[in-house]
Amino acid sequence: MAHVVILGAGLGGTIMAYELREALSRSDRISIINKGAKYSFVPSNPWVAVGWRDRDSIEVDLEPACRKRDITLYPQGARRLHAAENRVELSDGAFVDYDYLVIATGPELAFDEIPGFGPAANSHSVCHIDHALDAKAAFEKLLRKPGPVVIGAVQGASCFGPAYEFAFILEKALRDAKVRDRVPMTFVTSEPYIGHLGLDGVGDTKGLLESALRSKHIKWITNARVKEVGSDKVTVEEMNDDGSVKVAHDVASAYTMMLPAFRGVEAVRDIEGLTNPRGFILVDKHQQNGRYPNIFAIGVCVAIAPTGKTPVPVGVPKTGFMIESMVTATAKNISALVRGEEPKAQGTWNAVCLADFGDGGIAFVAQPQIPPRNVNWSSQGKWVHAAKVGFEKYFLHKIRSGQAEPFYEKLTLQVLGIDKLKAVTFDED
Repeated sequence: MAHVVILGAGLGGTIMAYELREALSRSDRISIINKGAKYSFVPSNPWVAVGWRDRDSIEVDLEPACRKRDITLYPQGARRLHAAENRVELSDGAFVDYDYLVIATGPELAFDEIPGFGPAANSHSVCHIDHALDAKAAFEKLLRKPGPVVIGAVQGASCFGPAYEFAFILEKALRDAKVRDRVPMTFVTSEPYIGHLGLDGVGDTKGLLESALRSKHIKWITNARVKEVGSDKVTVEEMNDDGSVKVAHDVASAYTMMLPAFRGVEAVRDIEGLTNPRGFILVDKHQQNGRYPNIFAIGVCVAIAPTGKTPVPVGVPKTGFMIESMVTATAKNISALVRGEEPKAQGTWNAVCLADFGDGGIAFVAQPQIPPRNVNWSSQGKWVHAAKVGFEKYFLHKIRSGQAEPFYEKLTLQVLGIDKLKAVTFDED
Protein backbone atom coordinates (compact mmCIF):
# COMPACT_ATOMS: atom_id res chain seq x y z
CA MET A 1 0.00 0.00 0.00
CA ALA A 2 1.48 3.34 -1.10
CA HIS A 3 0.74 6.79 0.26
CA VAL A 4 0.87 9.59 -2.32
CA VAL A 5 0.71 13.18 -1.06
CA ILE A 6 -0.12 16.13 -3.30
CA LEU A 7 1.19 19.46 -2.05
CA GLY A 8 -1.25 22.09 -3.30
CA ALA A 9 -4.86 21.99 -4.51
CA GLY A 10 -4.94 24.42 -7.39
CA LEU A 11 -5.67 23.59 -11.02
CA GLY A 12 -2.96 20.93 -11.18
CA GLY A 13 -3.04 19.55 -7.65
CA THR A 14 -6.77 18.85 -7.47
CA ILE A 15 -6.90 17.10 -10.85
CA MET A 16 -3.71 15.25 -9.86
CA ALA A 17 -5.49 13.74 -6.86
CA TYR A 18 -8.47 12.71 -9.00
CA GLU A 19 -6.29 11.08 -11.68
CA LEU A 20 -4.23 9.23 -9.08
CA ARG A 21 -7.41 7.92 -7.48
CA GLU A 22 -8.29 6.37 -10.85
CA ALA A 23 -4.75 5.11 -11.57
CA LEU A 24 -4.02 3.50 -8.19
CA SER A 25 -5.77 0.75 -6.26
CA ARG A 26 -8.28 1.45 -3.51
CA SER A 27 -5.76 0.22 -0.95
CA ASP A 28 -3.37 3.04 -1.89
CA ARG A 29 -3.81 6.25 0.07
CA ILE A 30 -4.01 9.71 -1.50
CA SER A 31 -3.76 12.94 0.50
CA ILE A 32 -3.87 16.63 -0.39
CA ILE A 33 -2.13 19.29 1.69
CA ASN A 34 -3.48 22.75 0.95
CA LYS A 35 -3.90 26.10 2.60
CA GLY A 36 -7.65 25.95 3.11
CA ALA A 37 -10.35 23.61 1.83
CA LYS A 38 -11.46 25.70 -1.16
CA TYR A 39 -10.56 25.40 -4.82
CA SER A 40 -10.61 28.75 -6.65
CA PHE A 41 -10.77 28.97 -10.44
CA VAL A 42 -7.98 31.50 -11.03
CA PRO A 43 -8.72 32.10 -14.77
CA SER A 44 -11.97 33.83 -13.73
CA ASN A 45 -10.22 36.41 -11.52
CA PRO A 46 -10.14 39.09 -14.27
CA TRP A 47 -13.94 38.86 -14.35
CA VAL A 48 -14.09 39.14 -10.55
CA ALA A 49 -12.00 42.33 -10.71
CA VAL A 50 -14.70 44.14 -12.73
CA GLY A 51 -17.69 42.62 -10.92
CA TRP A 52 -18.68 40.03 -13.52
CA ARG A 53 -18.13 37.21 -11.01
CA ASP A 54 -18.06 36.92 -7.22
CA ARG A 55 -16.19 34.61 -4.88
CA ASP A 56 -19.00 32.07 -4.55
CA SER A 57 -19.34 31.64 -8.32
CA ILE A 58 -15.72 30.52 -8.82
CA GLU A 59 -14.90 28.62 -5.63
CA VAL A 60 -15.58 24.98 -4.78
CA ASP A 61 -15.52 23.32 -1.37
CA LEU A 62 -13.14 20.38 -1.84
CA GLU A 63 -14.23 18.37 1.18
CA PRO A 64 -17.32 16.72 -0.41
CA ALA A 65 -15.42 15.66 -3.55
CA CYS A 66 -12.47 14.40 -1.48
CA ARG A 67 -14.76 12.33 0.74
CA LYS A 68 -16.48 10.91 -2.34
CA ARG A 69 -13.14 9.88 -3.88
CA ASP A 70 -11.56 8.65 -0.61
CA ILE A 71 -8.93 11.41 -0.61
CA THR A 72 -7.68 12.85 2.68
CA LEU A 73 -7.55 16.64 2.81
CA TYR A 74 -5.22 18.54 5.15
CA PRO A 75 -6.36 22.19 5.03
CA GLN A 76 -3.68 23.39 7.46
CA GLY A 77 -1.18 24.01 4.67
CA ALA A 78 2.51 23.14 4.64
CA ARG A 79 5.23 24.83 6.66
CA ARG A 80 8.20 22.88 5.31
CA LEU A 81 9.05 19.90 3.14
CA HIS A 82 11.61 17.54 4.68
CA ALA A 83 12.56 15.75 1.48
CA ALA A 84 15.32 13.58 2.95
CA GLU A 85 12.85 12.28 5.56
CA ASN A 86 9.92 11.72 3.19
CA ARG A 87 7.55 13.89 5.17
CA VAL A 88 5.85 17.27 5.13
CA GLU A 89 5.59 19.50 8.18
CA LEU A 90 2.19 21.18 8.40
CA SER A 91 1.58 24.73 9.58
CA ASP A 92 0.20 23.46 12.90
CA GLY A 93 3.37 21.43 13.64
CA ALA A 94 1.97 18.03 12.63
CA PHE A 95 3.78 15.83 10.07
CA VAL A 96 2.49 13.83 7.10
CA ASP A 97 4.71 10.99 5.83
CA TYR A 98 4.63 9.93 2.19
CA ASP A 99 5.93 7.29 -0.19
CA TYR A 100 5.53 9.60 -3.19
CA LEU A 101 5.07 13.35 -3.26
CA VAL A 102 3.69 15.54 -6.04
CA ILE A 103 4.52 19.22 -5.62
CA ALA A 104 1.77 21.35 -7.13
CA THR A 105 2.04 24.44 -4.98
CA GLY A 106 1.84 27.10 -7.63
CA PRO A 107 4.10 30.12 -7.09
CA GLU A 108 4.86 32.73 -4.50
CA LEU A 109 4.19 36.20 -5.91
CA ALA A 110 7.34 38.33 -5.85
CA PHE A 111 5.77 41.77 -5.34
CA ASP A 112 8.55 42.73 -2.93
CA GLU A 113 11.13 42.87 -5.74
CA ILE A 114 9.88 46.27 -6.97
CA PRO A 115 9.30 49.30 -4.68
CA GLY A 116 5.62 50.18 -4.31
CA PHE A 117 4.47 47.07 -6.14
CA GLY A 118 1.59 44.81 -5.12
CA PRO A 119 -1.82 44.87 -3.41
CA ALA A 120 -0.22 45.85 -0.09
CA ALA A 121 1.25 48.95 -1.80
CA ASN A 122 0.23 50.83 -4.95
CA SER A 123 -0.91 48.24 -7.51
CA HIS A 124 -3.50 45.53 -7.94
CA SER A 125 -3.39 41.88 -9.00
CA VAL A 126 -5.65 39.19 -10.42
CA CYS A 127 -3.43 36.31 -9.29
CA HIS A 128 -5.60 35.45 -6.27
CA ILE A 129 -9.32 35.78 -5.54
CA ASP A 130 -8.63 38.13 -2.62
CA HIS A 131 -6.49 40.34 -4.87
CA ALA A 132 -9.22 40.36 -7.52
CA LEU A 133 -11.84 41.44 -4.98
CA ASP A 134 -9.57 44.28 -3.84
CA ALA A 135 -9.08 45.22 -7.49
CA LYS A 136 -12.87 45.31 -7.91
CA ALA A 137 -13.21 47.83 -5.06
CA ALA A 138 -10.55 49.99 -6.72
CA PHE A 139 -12.31 49.61 -10.08
CA GLU A 140 -15.51 50.97 -8.54
CA LYS A 141 -13.55 54.00 -7.29
CA LEU A 142 -12.15 54.45 -10.80
CA LEU A 143 -15.68 54.58 -12.18
CA ARG A 144 -16.53 57.34 -9.72
CA LYS A 145 -13.31 59.24 -10.41
CA PRO A 146 -11.89 58.25 -13.83
CA GLY A 147 -8.18 58.59 -14.55
CA PRO A 148 -5.30 56.93 -16.41
CA VAL A 149 -4.74 53.18 -16.13
CA VAL A 150 -1.64 50.99 -16.47
CA ILE A 151 -2.01 47.25 -17.07
CA GLY A 152 0.71 44.72 -17.84
CA ALA A 153 3.41 42.40 -16.52
CA VAL A 154 6.74 43.25 -14.92
CA GLN A 155 10.25 41.92 -15.50
CA GLY A 156 10.59 38.21 -14.77
CA ALA A 157 6.85 37.61 -15.18
CA SER A 158 5.79 34.46 -17.01
CA CYS A 159 1.99 34.70 -17.01
CA PHE A 160 1.17 37.26 -19.70
CA GLY A 161 -2.20 36.01 -20.94
CA PRO A 162 -4.20 37.27 -17.94
CA ALA A 163 -2.59 40.72 -18.29
CA TYR A 164 -3.87 41.01 -21.88
CA GLU A 165 -7.22 39.57 -20.83
CA PHE A 166 -7.63 42.07 -18.02
CA ALA A 167 -6.67 45.02 -20.20
CA PHE A 168 -9.45 44.22 -22.66
CA ILE A 169 -11.97 43.15 -20.01
CA LEU A 170 -11.35 46.40 -18.12
CA GLU A 171 -11.69 48.35 -21.37
CA LYS A 172 -15.07 46.69 -22.03
CA ALA A 173 -16.25 47.38 -18.46
CA LEU A 174 -15.24 51.03 -18.78
CA ARG A 175 -17.15 51.32 -22.06
CA ASP A 176 -20.20 49.72 -20.45
CA ALA A 177 -19.98 52.33 -17.67
CA LYS A 178 -19.64 55.13 -20.29
CA VAL A 179 -16.38 56.45 -18.82
CA ARG A 180 -13.86 54.92 -21.25
CA ASP A 181 -13.34 58.32 -22.90
CA ARG A 182 -11.95 59.61 -19.59
CA VAL A 183 -9.54 56.72 -18.97
CA PRO A 184 -6.29 56.66 -21.01
CA MET A 185 -4.88 53.13 -21.00
CA THR A 186 -1.26 51.93 -21.34
CA PHE A 187 -0.11 48.32 -21.53
CA VAL A 188 3.39 47.95 -20.04
CA THR A 189 5.15 44.62 -20.52
CA SER A 190 8.57 43.05 -20.19
CA GLU A 191 7.96 41.12 -23.43
CA PRO A 192 10.26 42.06 -26.35
CA TYR A 193 7.17 42.51 -28.51
CA ILE A 194 3.41 42.47 -28.09
CA GLY A 195 2.12 38.89 -28.26
CA HIS A 196 5.41 37.23 -27.28
CA LEU A 197 3.62 35.72 -24.26
CA GLY A 198 6.83 34.17 -22.95
CA LEU A 199 6.56 31.71 -25.85
CA ASP A 200 8.11 33.73 -28.69
CA GLY A 201 4.57 34.11 -29.98
CA VAL A 202 2.04 31.54 -31.15
CA GLY A 203 0.78 31.82 -34.70
CA ASP A 204 0.16 35.52 -35.35
CA THR A 205 -0.38 36.58 -31.73
CA LYS A 206 1.84 39.60 -32.39
CA GLY A 207 -0.33 40.90 -35.20
CA LEU A 208 -3.62 39.94 -33.54
CA LEU A 209 -2.81 41.53 -30.20
CA GLU A 210 -1.25 44.67 -31.65
CA SER A 211 -4.33 45.16 -33.81
CA ALA A 212 -6.63 44.56 -30.83
CA LEU A 213 -4.76 47.09 -28.68
CA ARG A 214 -4.83 49.69 -31.45
CA SER A 215 -8.53 49.15 -32.08
CA LYS A 216 -9.25 49.82 -28.39
CA HIS A 217 -6.91 52.84 -28.22
CA ILE A 218 -4.55 51.20 -25.73
CA LYS A 219 -0.94 52.38 -25.98
CA TRP A 220 1.90 50.04 -25.13
CA ILE A 221 5.51 49.90 -23.96
CA THR A 222 7.54 46.71 -24.53
CA ASN A 223 10.98 45.71 -23.22
CA ALA A 224 9.84 47.45 -20.04
CA ARG A 225 11.63 47.27 -16.71
CA VAL A 226 9.48 48.66 -13.91
CA LYS A 227 11.56 50.62 -11.41
CA GLU A 228 8.84 51.75 -9.02
CA VAL A 229 5.07 51.86 -8.70
CA GLY A 230 3.78 55.05 -7.13
CA SER A 231 0.31 56.08 -6.07
CA ASP A 232 -0.13 58.18 -9.22
CA LYS A 233 2.48 56.89 -11.69
CA VAL A 234 4.56 53.91 -12.79
CA THR A 235 8.26 54.55 -13.40
CA VAL A 236 9.44 52.42 -16.32
CA GLU A 237 12.71 52.00 -18.21
CA GLU A 238 12.25 50.94 -21.83
CA MET A 239 15.30 48.88 -22.75
CA ASN A 240 17.31 48.50 -25.95
CA ASP A 241 18.16 45.07 -27.31
CA ASP A 242 21.65 45.34 -25.81
CA GLY A 243 20.22 45.87 -22.32
CA SER A 244 20.88 49.62 -22.16
CA VAL A 245 18.15 52.10 -21.30
CA LYS A 246 16.42 53.45 -24.39
CA VAL A 247 14.09 55.88 -22.63
CA ALA A 248 12.64 56.36 -19.16
CA HIS A 249 8.91 56.84 -18.71
CA ASP A 250 6.79 58.17 -15.87
CA VAL A 251 3.41 56.75 -16.87
CA ALA A 252 0.53 58.45 -15.07
CA SER A 253 -1.78 55.97 -13.37
CA ALA A 254 -4.79 56.20 -11.10
CA TYR A 255 -5.25 52.41 -11.31
CA THR A 256 -2.40 49.93 -11.85
CA MET A 257 -2.71 46.18 -12.34
CA MET A 258 0.52 44.42 -13.26
CA LEU A 259 1.36 40.75 -12.92
CA PRO A 260 4.46 39.93 -10.86
CA ALA A 261 7.38 37.60 -11.30
CA PHE A 262 7.00 34.24 -9.58
CA ARG A 263 9.27 32.22 -7.32
CA GLY A 264 8.97 28.93 -5.46
CA VAL A 265 6.99 28.88 -2.23
CA GLU A 266 8.85 29.02 1.07
CA ALA A 267 7.91 25.46 2.07
CA VAL A 268 10.05 23.99 -0.72
CA ARG A 269 12.66 26.68 -1.45
CA ASP A 270 16.38 26.20 -0.88
CA ILE A 271 16.37 22.39 -0.79
CA GLU A 272 19.56 21.31 -2.52
CA GLY A 273 18.95 19.16 -5.57
CA LEU A 274 15.22 19.83 -5.52
CA THR A 275 14.96 23.47 -6.56
CA ASN A 276 16.77 25.99 -8.72
CA PRO A 277 17.96 29.31 -7.23
CA ARG A 278 14.54 30.82 -7.84
CA GLY A 279 12.86 28.03 -5.87
CA PHE A 280 11.25 26.20 -8.80
CA ILE A 281 11.27 22.39 -8.81
CA LEU A 282 13.80 20.61 -11.01
CA VAL A 283 12.24 17.72 -12.94
CA ASP A 284 13.09 15.49 -15.89
CA LYS A 285 10.90 14.53 -18.85
CA HIS A 286 8.85 12.27 -16.55
CA GLN A 287 8.12 15.16 -14.11
CA GLN A 288 10.47 13.39 -11.67
CA ASN A 289 13.18 15.02 -9.57
CA GLY A 290 16.69 13.63 -9.98
CA ARG A 291 17.90 13.94 -6.37
CA TYR A 292 14.63 12.69 -4.86
CA PRO A 293 13.11 10.20 -7.33
CA ASN A 294 9.95 9.75 -5.25
CA ILE A 295 9.16 13.46 -5.72
CA PHE A 296 7.37 14.75 -8.81
CA ALA A 297 6.24 18.27 -9.69
CA ILE A 298 3.56 19.74 -11.94
CA GLY A 299 2.33 23.18 -12.88
CA VAL A 300 3.67 26.64 -12.24
CA CYS A 301 6.16 25.42 -9.61
CA VAL A 302 8.15 23.50 -12.27
CA ALA A 303 11.45 25.00 -13.47
CA ILE A 304 11.38 25.69 -17.22
CA ALA A 305 14.13 27.62 -19.01
CA PRO A 306 13.14 30.71 -21.06
CA THR A 307 12.58 30.22 -24.79
CA GLY A 308 15.48 32.54 -25.58
CA LYS A 309 17.43 35.59 -24.49
CA THR A 310 15.46 38.83 -24.16
CA PRO A 311 16.53 42.36 -23.16
CA VAL A 312 14.31 42.15 -20.07
CA PRO A 313 13.82 38.80 -18.26
CA VAL A 314 10.73 36.94 -19.46
CA GLY A 315 9.56 33.62 -18.05
CA VAL A 316 7.69 30.75 -19.69
CA PRO A 317 3.99 30.34 -18.82
CA LYS A 318 2.56 27.04 -17.67
CA THR A 319 -0.86 27.02 -19.29
CA GLY A 320 -3.84 24.95 -18.17
CA PHE A 321 -3.69 22.17 -20.75
CA MET A 322 0.09 21.98 -20.45
CA ILE A 323 -0.36 21.44 -16.70
CA GLU A 324 -2.99 18.76 -17.32
CA SER A 325 -0.53 16.92 -19.57
CA MET A 326 1.99 17.01 -16.72
CA VAL A 327 -0.72 15.62 -14.42
CA THR A 328 -1.55 12.69 -16.70
CA ALA A 329 2.10 11.77 -17.18
CA THR A 330 2.77 11.95 -13.44
CA ALA A 331 -0.24 9.79 -12.58
CA LYS A 332 0.93 7.10 -15.00
CA ASN A 333 4.53 7.28 -13.76
CA ILE A 334 3.66 7.03 -10.07
CA SER A 335 1.29 4.17 -10.86
CA ALA A 336 4.15 2.41 -12.66
CA LEU A 337 6.50 2.88 -9.71
CA VAL A 338 3.90 1.51 -7.29
CA ARG A 339 3.69 -1.60 -9.51
CA GLY A 340 7.49 -1.94 -9.46
CA GLU A 341 7.95 -0.64 -13.01
CA GLU A 342 9.98 2.26 -14.39
CA PRO A 343 8.35 5.59 -15.29
CA LYS A 344 7.95 6.04 -19.04
CA ALA A 345 5.13 8.53 -19.62
CA GLN A 346 6.00 11.98 -20.94
CA GLY A 347 3.58 14.89 -21.13
CA THR A 348 3.24 16.56 -24.51
CA TRP A 349 3.21 20.01 -22.93
CA ASN A 350 0.73 21.04 -25.60
CA ALA A 351 -1.09 24.32 -25.03
CA VAL A 352 -4.71 25.16 -25.77
CA CYS A 353 -5.56 28.69 -24.59
CA LEU A 354 -8.62 30.91 -24.65
CA ALA A 355 -7.87 34.57 -23.92
CA ASP A 356 -11.14 36.37 -23.19
CA PHE A 357 -11.49 40.05 -24.07
CA GLY A 358 -14.95 40.60 -22.59
CA ASP A 359 -16.83 40.57 -25.89
CA GLY A 360 -14.41 38.54 -28.00
CA GLY A 361 -10.95 37.11 -27.62
CA ILE A 362 -8.04 35.20 -29.07
CA ALA A 363 -7.50 31.43 -29.01
CA PHE A 364 -4.29 29.60 -29.76
CA VAL A 365 -3.01 26.06 -30.00
CA ALA A 366 0.70 25.33 -29.61
CA GLN A 367 1.89 21.73 -29.99
CA PRO A 368 4.12 21.64 -28.05
CA GLN A 369 3.98 24.84 -26.06
CA ILE A 370 7.75 25.35 -26.23
CA PRO A 371 9.03 25.95 -29.82
CA PRO A 372 9.83 24.53 -32.32
CA ARG A 373 6.27 23.28 -32.82
CA ASN A 374 4.26 20.87 -34.91
CA VAL A 375 1.15 23.09 -34.63
CA ASN A 376 1.37 26.87 -34.28
CA TRP A 377 -2.15 28.36 -34.64
CA SER A 378 -4.07 31.37 -33.37
CA SER A 379 -7.44 32.91 -34.18
CA GLN A 380 -9.85 35.50 -32.84
CA GLY A 381 -13.57 36.15 -32.61
CA LYS A 382 -16.59 36.54 -30.37
CA TRP A 383 -16.76 32.75 -30.07
CA VAL A 384 -13.70 32.83 -27.77
CA HIS A 385 -15.63 34.66 -25.04
CA ALA A 386 -18.46 32.12 -25.21
CA ALA A 387 -15.96 29.26 -25.17
CA LYS A 388 -14.19 30.68 -22.10
CA VAL A 389 -17.48 30.96 -20.21
CA GLY A 390 -18.34 27.39 -21.17
CA PHE A 391 -14.92 26.13 -20.10
CA GLU A 392 -15.25 27.83 -16.70
CA LYS A 393 -18.56 26.08 -16.02
CA TYR A 394 -17.23 22.75 -17.27
CA PHE A 395 -14.02 22.83 -15.25
CA LEU A 396 -15.79 23.81 -12.03
CA HIS A 397 -18.15 20.89 -12.63
CA LYS A 398 -15.12 18.58 -12.91
CA ILE A 399 -13.78 19.83 -9.57
CA ARG A 400 -17.15 19.44 -7.82
CA SER A 401 -17.76 15.96 -9.22
CA GLY A 402 -14.26 14.65 -8.50
CA GLN A 403 -13.70 13.69 -12.14
CA ALA A 404 -10.31 14.16 -13.77
CA GLU A 405 -11.30 13.68 -17.41
CA PRO A 406 -14.84 12.56 -18.35
CA PHE A 407 -15.22 10.41 -21.45
CA TYR A 408 -16.58 13.26 -23.56
CA GLU A 409 -13.47 15.36 -22.86
CA LYS A 410 -11.26 12.47 -23.96
CA LEU A 411 -13.35 12.04 -27.10
CA THR A 412 -13.23 15.76 -27.95
CA LEU A 413 -9.45 15.92 -27.57
CA GLN A 414 -9.06 12.78 -29.66
CA VAL A 415 -11.18 14.26 -32.45
CA LEU A 416 -9.13 17.49 -32.36
CA GLY A 417 -5.87 15.55 -32.41
CA ILE A 418 -4.65 17.10 -29.15
CA ASP A 419 -2.81 14.66 -26.91
CA LYS A 420 -1.74 14.88 -23.27
CA LEU A 421 0.92 12.19 -23.57
CA LYS A 422 3.61 11.60 -26.15
CA ALA A 423 3.07 8.55 -28.32
CA VAL A 424 6.47 7.16 -27.31
CA THR A 425 5.95 4.41 -24.77
CA PHE A 426 9.59 3.64 -23.99
CA ASP A 427 12.78 5.58 -23.44
CA GLU A 428 15.62 5.37 -25.92
CA ASP A 429 19.11 4.76 -24.55
